[in-house]
Amino acid sequence: MDVKNAFLHGELEEEVYMKLPPGHPQSNNPEMVCKLHKSIYGLKQSPRAWYAKLSHVLERVGFCQSIADSSLFVRSSSVGKLVVLIFVDDLIVTGDNMSEINTLKQYLNNKFAIKDLGTLKYFLGIEMAHSHKSFFLNQRKYVMDLLHEAKMTDCKLARTSLDSNLKLKTHGDLVPNLSYYQRMVSKLIYLIITRPEISYAVSIVSQFMHSPSMDHLKIVHRVLRYLKGSIGRGILMRNNSHTQISGYTDVDWAVNSLDRKSTIGFCTFVGGNLVTWKSKKQSVVARSSAEAENRAMASTTCELIWLKSLLLALGFPHQQPMSLHCDNQAAMHIASNPVFHERTKHIEVDCHYFRNQVQSKVIDTHYTRSHDQLADIFTKGLTYANFQRLLFKLGSINPFDPALGGVLEERMATRVRLGCMFTVQRILG
Repeated sequence: MDVKNAFLHGELEEEVYMKLPPGHPQSNNPEMVCKLHKSIYGLKQSPRAWYAKLSHVLERVGFCQSIADSSLFVRSSSVGKLVVLIFVDDLIVTGDNMSEINTLKQYLNNKFAIKDLGTLKYFLGIEMAHSHKSFFLNQRKYVMDLLHEAKMTDCKLARTSLDSNLKLKTHGDLVPNLSYYQRMVSKLIYLIITRPEISYAVSIVSQFMHSPSMDHLKIVHRVLRYLKGSIGRGILMRNNSHTQISGYTDVDWAVNSLDRKSTIGFCTFVGGNLVTWKSKKQSVVARSSAEAENRAMASTTCELIWLKSLLLALGFPHQQPMSLHCDNQAAMHIASNPVFHERTKHIEVDCHYFRNQVQSKVIDTHYTRSHDQLADIFTKGLTYANFQRLLFKLGSINPFDPALGGVLEERMATRVRLGCMFTVQRILG
């Protein structure tokens, strides 16, 4: 659902004055101003005022704001459960009682001018195809628009998003068109929402937004060439009849030859489906791989605990220990054995925070071989075989892959753009 003129509904708490608008009889009088009672577009207070107004309206009909996510509102009652997710003036409404959903939509329409967009198919550049068994999320149209803007619709294809033998130089020629580089990287950052495999490459180029070299621009073009060959790839989410939370974490220790900082990567699963992932360079230099791994495990633990609280807000309490998979045995021994004093003196609170969670049985660590470490894709460039193998395990599929049913016929292209993909529906069951 889309709220029309959303910011105009917000009520200001502060005293705000503005000049009279052009055309007002007193607009030429510099001593005359008008006092605003409600927010308008362009005012700094407008987003906050609109959010306060909408929150108040939802809370009046029994919704509770989630502690884990301030944009999530949940109402549980004897007649069913309703969930409302807010992004500025766009609302997603879901629940297990269609009558209650219609009643809520009518109530909101009485309070605001709202456009009902029907069943969720396209939201903030994300396309969704769904069946009674699963969901498929992708950003196909977004990728096509990005390639068109970059003038790379006819470019040569790349099989991976990053060269596995990439070595960045300390110096190089600067990019002549800085705004082009920044615009492309910014759009790629948003594309990570459904394309986890480009996270590591984008994390590299995003570190040089103010002074990129031609080597960094080549990485951006490599990512775009990869996207050209996998336009329809997205995340498949199935109903696996459980809500088990698990995570994979990995570190490429001191991989950066410029400052020797480590790159951490993690991904988390809920009910066997990939939900969050991250690739980021650590802020400090780690003196050992165990130190870097412990910091990464602490970050992943925070993510897992957040997911646990989010499920609790949705009415799915998670009592079992959450599984955390790591391929560094030294880090796991430090987490479970408090005797390793000498090894942990140089590690800050991260190690102790993670250890407390392990001892409290909130987190259950599992050793995973490097070959089976799913988070590898977020910390380093991989060969094509390993790249494809990890993508499959992450649940990222390309419905246009011939192995999944062949390329769509041209006459189906319109339906694809609308999210009614014939091949996707066959995959979804």
